[in-house]
Order: sequence, then C-alpha cells, then structure tokens
Amino acid sequence: MSFAVAIDGPAAAGKGTVSRAVAAHFGFAHLDTGLLYRAVGFAVLQGTNAVEAAQNLTAEVLENPDLRTPHVADAASKVALIPEVRAALVDFQRAFARRAGGAVLDGRDIGTVICPDAEAKLFVTASAEVRAERRFRELQERGIETSLDEVLADVRARDARDMERAEAPLRPADDAVQIDTSDMTIEQAVATAIAAIEARRGG
Repeated sequence: MSFAVAIDGPAAAGKGTVSRAVAAHFGFAHLDTGLLYRAVGFAVLQGTNAVEAAQNLTAEVLENPDLRTPHVADAASKVALIPEVRAALVDFQRAFARRAGGAVLDGRDIGTVICPDAEAKLFVTASAEVRAERRFRELQERGIETSLDEVLADVRARDARDMERAEAPLRPADDAVQIDTSDMTIEQAVATAIAAIEARRGG
C-alpha cells in the first residue's frame, strides 16, 4: 500500500533534514527531488543539453557529491525554469511517490504539481536570514569559501526565481501544514512534521 508525503519549501529551510528523519521514522523511501535538477544542472555545466540530460537521467548520477556545490545549485535553479526539463522529470517523481511501502518526496512543487493527491503535505520554511546563516555554516564546514552576504544574496535570488517562475512556482499547497523552522531546533521541526503526518495517517 502506498502513502505519499510531499514536503516543499525554499532552500535551506530544513526540509531535507526533516524529510530524511520522517522517512526513517516511518520506514518510507526518500527522494530529494532537488537532486534531479542538480544532476541536470551539473550535466549542463559539463556541456550537455538540459532537456537531453533530463530525459536520460539515471538514479546512479544522484550519488555524485559534486551535486552539492553552490555552482551546481545555481545551475539547477536555472534549468528548473525550462518546461521541457520539468516535464521530463515528472514521471520519475510520480512513480517514486507511488512505490509500495510509502515515500517521502521533498522539493518545491511536490504538493502542488507532482503529487497533488499526496496523503500528507508539509511546507517547511524559515526567514531568508536564518536560511542564509544555515547554508553559510554548511558551506564553511565543507571548506567552500564564501561570505554570509553572498549566501544571503544567493538565497534571495533563488527564492525570487522559484516563486516567480511561470511553471510550477514555489508555494504551499492549499492543504499543506506549514512549519516555520526559524526558531525551532531540528528535533522540534522533526517532531512537528511527524505529528502532522500521524494526524493524516490516523484520518
């Protein structure tokens, strides 16, 4: 029996951390859909056509640690604006969502476009300043040189691109439970998410 959990939100809001914890708690499979776009963005940086890269994407390429760099994140946000790229990745995501045993998908348009019929929907967010601080610390820990101002500018630019694009803009689904993690610990955010999903499962 399938049970789909759609978790959306902007960059560095904590949705990836929450999604992995939720998937582990319930024993569901997890897909970071942003990695699909990062993989396409990475391929474009290597000289491949974006639509061709999306149409030929395999699960193996999602293991590449280079997908986590800021340059690839920026490229991913840009290729996500291409309707043909989004269309090519929809089937991959929808099939994953309906796998037996349950699935958690996190991204930016899961509850609104990919899985509008998901049994549980969450929208995880936080202020731009808090998200920039989190991303800045993460990049520092990985030895990537940048400044907090640069990271904040990048977060705001990505938000604008994601929210203002014509195709599947970032927004909460009408029936999504919104979780603002600005003043929450990871444990509090995870507990809030689990409680919201439990309520949907119980219902």
